[in-house]
Amino acid sequence: MKILVGCPTSSLKEYCLDKYLEGLKNLEGDFDVFLVDNSEGDKYYNKLKEMGVNVVKGEYFESARERIVNSRNILRKKVLDEGYDYFLSLEQDVVAPREVVEGLLKHDKKIVSALYFYLGDDGKTLMPMVWVHHEGKYARRLDVDEVMGDKLIEAITCGLGCVLIHRDVLKDIKFRYVKEKPGWDDLWFSEDAREKGFKVFVDTSIKCKHYVKGMDRDKIKK
Repeated sequence: MKILVGCPTSSLKEYCLDKYLEGLKNLEGDFDVFLVDNSEGDKYYNKLKEMGVNVVKGEYFESARERIVNSRNILRKKVLDEGYDYFLSLEQDVVAPREVVEGLLKHDKKIVSALYFYLGDDGKTLMPMVWVHHEGKYARRLDVDEVMGDKLIEAITCGLGCVLIHRDVLKDIKFRYVKEKPGWDDLWFSEDAREKGFKVFVDTSIKCKHYVKGMDRDKIKK
């Protein structure tokens, strides 16, 4: 089984770099790590190289969504061109438990995510990064009490913070976003996958740390 672990990155995520690299070092299993830096300039890229990180320089765009999609498609190309079976999208502000690779592989699903949370506007409320079908609406976010315990949930959308994706999915789907609509690429990835007949699952037993404090969101232009 050949697995690539990685994500787009930029200097905006430097605040959690040490935690991320330590988390990668602690992961169990056999896998390769590959990051794509889309920062403006080479300073952060050079820092990653000096730290021994396997990283390439992605193109810088004014739009953060454009930067991220371009970087993810570099990762997608590497998976397909170099014969990887799975891509574990593990974003730089997410630290997964040691057993995440085997824990997600055991489900034998084409798309299966670990669980992580975002903080509500009050800075305290935990919001699971998973949405399900809901009567009368396109989707609803699951509540915290719905993701407690050890369950495998079929979802409509999950974030790309910690999700294992089989190469068959990536053969059919490129990462994208829609400029005229507010959603990021994770929304469109899940939608495109479902349209191709793939199902999205979330394993609530594998819970990750999500380092959201420290990001300067005023610098992000969608």
